[in-house]
Amino acid sequence: MSVRVGRREVEVPRPDKVLFPDDALTKDDLAGYYRRIAPRMVPQLRGRPLMLERHPDGIDDPGFMQKDVPDHFPDWLDRAELPKADGTVTYVLCDDAASLVYLAGQACVTPHRWLARADRPDHPDRLVFDLDPPGEDFAPVRRAAGRLRALLDELELPSLAMTTGSRGLHVVVPLRRGETFDEVRAFARELADLLAARHPDELTTAARKKDRGERLYLDVQRNGYGQTAVAPYAVRARPGAPVAAPLDWAELDDPGLTARRWTLRDADELLDRTAWQDPPRGHSTAAARRRLADLDGSG
Repeated sequence: MSVRVGRREVEVPRPDKVLFPDDALTKDDLAGYYRRIAPRMVPQLRGRPLMLERHPDGIDDPGFMQKDVPDHFPDWLDRAELPKADGTVTYVLCDDAASLVYLAGQACVTPHRWLARADRPDHPDRLVFDLDPPGEDFAPVRRAAGRLRALLDELELPSLAMTTGSRGLHVVVPLRRGETFDEVRAFARELADLLAARHPDELTTAARKKDRGERLYLDVQRNGYGQTAVAPYAVRARPGAPVAAPLDWAELDDPGLTARRWTLRDADELLDRTAWQDPPRGHSTAAARRRLADLDGSG
């Protein structure tokens, strides 16, 4: 099947292939969602290297993660060759709607994006806190997100919230691209440690699951060169086809909110929402780091 997307005819092989067996959702449904949501999603992807989570045999199959662009991908797809420890990796970029639909046709259920753009790959313009709960109860996630936002406000760092479509929530801080990943991750770790120290019975920064108990994990490990986070509006490889959905902060007051509140079937509703339509400008962590040191020193 070929789909007209902008000025391109995009091939969607095996459009009737069922990718979500419990929901009878096909590759055509996946491509249709991404085509519909592209006006919101592409600006969140443009210029960023992607890691592709592909499930050609459906989500009941383990699938695989792909960084290097396969040889059969068309020439019109943008690419970025970036260094790694023992060579380079050529990542795909998704700079337009046609690219997004093409990736869906390749059974890319979930694109995961870098927190930096390809032109300055070691200088992130996003900092992400991944709030990972110990179970399915979303109330601790909502509570932790509110506390994290309050601390970021103390540091004069505006932030955004997004459901992950899985179990937790991401709190995203736009940055200026003035610091390296190492500097940003160190700052994020200090901030997470302070928040966990303020609420030791509910929050932890322990990387090992056995050390967390029933506490929510404040994960900052995605803030590194070559690391990725699920892209806004991305479909997750879970029953129901939930999506990662940007939030307005006021929505965290809703006790009915869950990480899987919106799904692939909710494209029109997602397009009508105003969350993230007027995002804050990027900030530097330098001044925030000084304020954090003062807060930490004051106990």
